[in-house]
Amino acid sequence: MAEHATNRPFLIGVAGGSSSGKTTISERLVELTGEEHLSRIELDSYYLDRTDQPWEARAKANYDHPDAFDWPLLNGHLATLANGESVEVPIYDYADHNRSGETRTVQPKKIVVVDGILVLWDRALRERFDLKIFVDTAPDIRFIRRLTRDVADRGRTVESVIDQYLETVRPAHERFIEPSKRHADVIIPEGGLNRPALEVLLARVRELTV
Repeated sequence: MAEHATNRPFLIGVAGGSSSGKTTISERLVELTGEEHLSRIELDSYYLDRTDQPWEARAKANYDHPDAFDWPLLNGHLATLANGESVEVPIYDYADHNRSGETRTVQPKKIVVVDGILVLWDRALRERFDLKIFVDTAPDIRFIRRLTRDVADRGRTVESVIDQYLETVRPAHERFIEPSKRHADVIIPEGGLNRPALEVLLARVRELTV
């Protein structure tokens, strides 16, 4: 766990497989802690800028591999937040498979939560966190959630979701995401459905806002 100075934000990293429940936990923390106390950053915002690639190439890229992310930018943003300054986080366009060109301002509040599949993979990043969480959810549950989300919210076909899962999502999970669990301070089975674990986490976070 990183050494924390009282004059900088308390940084929390929430990792886990695709559709494991990371977002549920992060959103619950925001809801119960209050937006005035907590800022949230999604790792997906830091997919590389692929403006120089045609849409077809962007669509075929492996977005579950560590090479898909702009680690220097994310690490730089967390360093800036730790220094008490705001940052402009990219807004990602899933339909275009690229950054939208727009950004959103994230303030250095008392708590900053960063969630994403690989936030415990990058060593420089995980060493910034004061608390590292891994959401551990069964593969079949994660796949069903991902299938439902991508078809309903991202306009994907069932076939394309299954193909992507078999070709990149599952292999990346086994190679990169699951091994990163050993770096976690806390492992939460079943994600946001694990109410007792979530209550313990919330109690710790509330201490920081007093």
